[in-house]
Amino acid sequence: MDLSVSIEKVTKEYKLYRNNKDRIKDLLFPFAKSKIFSALEDVSLNAYKGDIIGLVGINGSGKSTLSNVISGVLSPTKGNIERKGSVNSIAINSGLNNQLTGFENIEFKMLCMGFSKKDIKELTPKIVEFSELGEFLYQPVKKYSSGMRFKLGFSININVNPDILVIDEALSVGDPTFTDKCLKEIYNYKEQGKTIFFVSHNMKQIREFCTKIAWIEGGKLKYFGIKKEVLPKYERFLKNFNNCSKKEQKQIKMKIDASRLTIRK
Repeated sequence: MDLSVSIEKVTKEYKLYRNNKDRIKDLLFPFAKSKIFSALEDVSLNAYKGDIIGLVGINGSGKSTLSNVISGVLSPTKGNIERKGSVNSIAINSGLNNQLTGFENIEFKMLCMGFSKKDIKELTPKIVEFSELGEFLYQPVKKYSSGMRFKLGFSININVNPDILVIDEALSVGDPTFTDKCLKEIYNYKEQGKTIFFVSHNMKQIREFCTKIAWIEGGKLKYFGIKKEVLPKYERFLKNFNNCSKKEQKQIKMKIDASRLTIRK
């Protein structure tokens, strides 16, 4: 198997401030004690070409933080990540400029990816056709619905043919017909040996689409392995969690979050 992404002991931490006064105080006295939140803690996993890895966990578990680290949007506080090949991220607002039109966003995003004007000219008709946005491509993206933004973002990212694709909840906002078309395109990517990370709360899509599961809980990797071994464990946990009252769910989340907080210099 060919290694595609290697994640070794990755931790992502944030200092928490209650107000601007605390921020200024931290700048003036950098060695004073601070409240630290661990969005990710000591996460390690390897992804290989052809893997479709579902990142699962309840809200706030760290799934999106991990997907942003994989895509390069965020840098880890500690640990290392190596990617073998180009990486693109598909999220509802990923890389789109609200003030630009759909056409302008295609050019802008592809220039940011390092494509030449010639490449952009050749790929734009394919992106336009796949997006199904028609005349809306002449309108500013700020006027788009979330579903339209997804169509544009997905169409750009899938047609530039990355080696590694990160999809964060994006398929949850498209219309069913377009979503089915996207899933077929992603299956084509799998057949080509691409690596895909798939963040979703849609268990039906996770079951049908993914080959491996990474269960993130409280910023830590609870389980990672093939779907048939890990997903049933997560689904049992999710069923029990959903059967809890809103008050009980809140208490569970508060307990998990409390374990992610530390006070240190």
